[in-house]
Amino acid sequence: MALALLFAGQGAQKVGMGQSLFASSAAARAVYDEANRVLGWDLARVSFEGPDADLTQTRVCQPALFVHGLALLATLREQQKLPEVNFALGLSLGEITAYTAAGVFDFATGLRVVAKRGELMQRACEQTTGGMAAVVGEEREKVAELCREFDVEAANFNAPGQIIISGEKTKVEAAVAAGKARGMKRVLPLNVAGAYHSRLMEPARAEFAKFLDTVPFSTPAFTVFTNTTGQSIREPAALKAALVKQVVSSVLWEDCMRSAVAAGATEFWELGPGAVLAGMARRTDKSWVVKSYAEFGDLNA
Repeated sequence: MALALLFAGQGAQKVGMGQSLFASSAAARAVYDEANRVLGWDLARVSFEGPDADLTQTRVCQPALFVHGLALLATLREQQKLPEVNFALGLSLGEITAYTAAGVFDFATGLRVVAKRGELMQRACEQTTGGMAAVVGEEREKVAELCREFDVEAANFNAPGQIIISGEKTKVEAAVAAGKARGMKRVLPLNVAGAYHSRLMEPARAEFAKFLDTVPFSTPAFTVFTNTTGQSIREPAALKAALVKQVVSSVLWEDCMRSAVAAGATEFWELGPGAVLAGMARRTDKSWVVKSYAEFGDLNA
């Protein structure tokens, strides 16, 4: 088996995530305890107890998903249930989780990186009036034409026929209305705080670049992939540049998955809540082997 780890992106979070890990695994408790120390606030409590309105804030849910993914990884190692890892990839903020799993930086540094990213992206959301919408069942080029016409951007290519568009709220609304009028199968506005992975995140990108200038990056211990190109990436300077660019660029998730398979991945383990990435994988290629782990009981299923 050539194993690829998958790490979740924003939107997968749910109140209670990680609580069974904390209760049943000393390794997971150590991860959450260190996270609380690094952040200076009780991430474990918000993850386990909510309320949902607090957990869904960008500055909270990004570190919460990062910590949850790495708590699952620590628990698998503790139970000696983790075989050799060959690849890691993550959706949006999950890319930072993947890099941390691969040793690009240690846990505390990775957490500071993702917390800064979440804080800056939340601030950019508050400074702009952005929106996003899902376009389901359409080809990439048709969605690209819609984006060009209404001056919005394709934020996520999650799976065949599952594309997210992003931009100024009024422009996204106009694109949604036009898509429906033209007979597109499903065009759905999303309940999000802002226009992620679009030019409206430029203030966050610029500040994030300055922050990452102070962060040392190492060569990953196994193959990782960047959302910005969908390809594998290795050099520390390239990894840093990719994380900066990713804030405002399209997430080429389908491409990342296909690249991992082309590189030899034979099985995917999703470490995160909700089995969101497994669903995208099934939509892309039903022959791929994907297992999802979210809570302690999943590790013994």
